[in-house]
Amino acid sequence: MGEDTGAQVTDVLARRPLGRTGLEVTPVCLGGGVLGSMPEVFGYAVAADQGIATVRRALAGPINFLDTSADYSGGESERRIGAALRANGGLPAGYVLATKADPIGGDFSGDAVRRSVAGSLQRLGLDRLQLVHLHDPERISFADGMAAGGPVEALVDLQRQGVIEHLGVAGGPIPLLRQYLRSGAFQVVLTHNRFTLVDQSAEPLIDEAAALGVGVLNAAPYGGGFLAKGPDVQPNYAYQQADPERVQLVRDIEDHCGRFGVPLRAAALQFSIRDPRIGSTVVGVSSPERVDDTIGLARWPIPGELWDLINATRGAQ
Repeated sequence: MGEDTGAQVTDVLARRPLGRTGLEVTPVCLGGGVLGSMPEVFGYAVAADQGIATVRRALAGPINFLDTSADYSGGESERRIGAALRANGGLPAGYVLATKADPIGGDFSGDAVRRSVAGSLQRLGLDRLQLVHLHDPERISFADGMAAGGPVEALVDLQRQGVIEHLGVAGGPIPLLRQYLRSGAFQVVLTHNRFTLVDQSAEPLIDEAAALGVGVLNAAPYGGGFLAKGPDVQPNYAYQQADPERVQLVRDIEDHCGRFGVPLRAAALQFSIRDPRIGSTVVGVSSPERVDDTIGLARWPIPGELWDLINATRGAQ
């Protein structure tokens, strides 16, 4: 693992304001998608004790931000986080825990969202939630999402009641997320697989969010493993077969990284965390060792000359 000084560590993991929420988060957020065990998605299972141990390691710092969802593994991710919180004596001071509201049985009505949030509170063992995202709103139309009695209205009401402190929207399609931003209901937006070394299609969303003072979370900086393992091991980008141009781009960047002794995944992670518009970058973790590895990658020294080569290669595509 690369060497670093104490000054570098403090700088790299210094907390940042998350938009205008008043929350301060580290530039890396640990994602709980795999914690509850989703072998059908990730290709491997995670035992309950391993998931709980991973959360306990995450709570020990230096990262202060953990993200999950009511729907991850049917709520199992939240259950394991809740168990870790109980074993830990609660959420550490200054720690931020985010979750997501999901449809229930295909129902994405306001009532379903209320039940989703109530389930999260129970599983996590909390009486209020710091940040809750409307999760994958592309499953319904924007009109239905914003309708009277719909999910956004329900979340706003829960925020008014003090059950939720801050609202976010997390999803895929960039134009749809921009519509939700313009509603004025959300203080945070989460985009995934669309702001990486090989795909910056989320740029318009990130720019608009920054202009509005909305906090930006960037998830899946490795594109589903493509930028962590390389195309020879993981040929899919964002769960689909990567096109030849993207494969070649990664090979070129991987060659540049190799010349400087920098892991591809370190460059992929730091591409996101070094962007001042992004409040935090969400990286999925499934073991205590993976937590430590992610911290090391965030701190890995990357010379400016390598960034120049990477940017020139990206610009030539």
